Amino acid sequence: MFDRVLVLSASSGAGHVRAARAIEKALIETGAAGEIRHVDTLEYTNKVFRNLYSKAYVDMASNAPDIFGWLYNQFDKPWKNEKRRLALDKLNTRRFVKLLETYRPDIAICTHFLPAEIISWLKAKEKLACRQAVVVTDFDVHAMWLVHNYERYFVAIDEARAYLEKLGIPGDKITVSGIPVDPAFAVKKDRQKMREKHRLRKNVTTILVSAGGSGIGKTGNMKSIVTSLCEMGRPLQVIAAYGNNQRLKTEMERVSSRYAEGNTTVTPLGFTEGIDEFMAASDILVGKPGGLTTSEALARGLAIVVVNPIPGQEERNSDHLLEEGAAIRCNSLLTLPYKISRLLDDPTRLAGMQAAARRLARPRAAYDIVEKLLPPAKD
Repeated sequence: MFDRVLVLSASSGAGHVRAARAIEKALIETGAAGEIRHVDTLEYTNKVFRNLYSKAYVDMASNAPDIFGWLYNQFDKPWKNEKRRLALDKLNTRRFVKLLETYRPDIAICTHFLPAEIISWLKAKEKLACRQAVVVTDFDVHAMWLVHNYERYFVAIDEARAYLEKLGIPGDKITVSGIPVDPAFAVKKDRQKMREKHRLRKNVTTILVSAGGSGIGKTGNMKSIVTSLCEMGRPLQVIAAYGNNQRLKTEMERVSSRYAEGNTTVTPLGFTEGIDEFMAASDILVGKPGGLTTSEALARGLAIVVVNPIPGQEERNSDHLLEEGAAIRCNSLLTLPYKISRLLDDPTRLAGMQAAARRLARPRAAYDIVEKLLPPAKD
């Protein structure tokens, strides 16, 4: 058991924070620590730097994805840009460094590369003695996740482990855990019971359309996706998960009203802690392949239809899903109805994709991470 644990995320997109909360919940449920503190690292930086990491990320991912992808690839050069990046990060994270030096945790569990880099530097300078675990929240390991001083890496898939080993990370310091999702996903839930609980039709194909936890993406894209599903003329029900995006909320409510009397019904859904139940009620996920959303969908055995992946990590996530047979990709929203119809007309293929999703799923990843990190029990 630990005395003090710091779980460190960064609100650059929603996934890093959701992964940290999953680990925090697993720590609490297992009684693994006397004191647990989850900190958004960006709250301990200056305003300009914080906006660069959070607002600029969302804006670029939504409005300039090609530039985002170019930058992603440019900086994915292992060990090449670390000194320059560290100099910038040290300059802007002094409050965070003070927090670490004051709190003195037994272990820091990082679901973002920014705190991992700072802790690695402090450990190298012998200014911090705590253990450090790095939890990668995508299927690939970008160069920015690489640090020199750590006790363990947790990665999503075997290929990521093989990649780190080629870069010189010892295999006995790498655990293939999957990406940590809310522990609620480790609890099996009956599809029909979840539909009944949330007032959904019981025996109708259910498609969850996800904009991601932050509602990243252009409003028009999600409106086009949901509208095209409604106009397919099939008996469907669509759960339109718009996250925290208020513009999407308004649009989804309008679409829901417009098609209320048709074969396809639309249920608008904002950010909710109960997303696991809506996924349990669904058959298919349509959306962007972020690491957390994808891992949640796999945990619920959903076939995945990839649309609008951000160049960079989301395209790489998509590649892994396609390779394993758990997803199809739609490169143009104009052909989405065709793609979905083909899938629904081939129940064997749909069932095969759902089986592949279940095979890839790691719903207990958060628990497995905590268990691996716990020190051996004393006699």
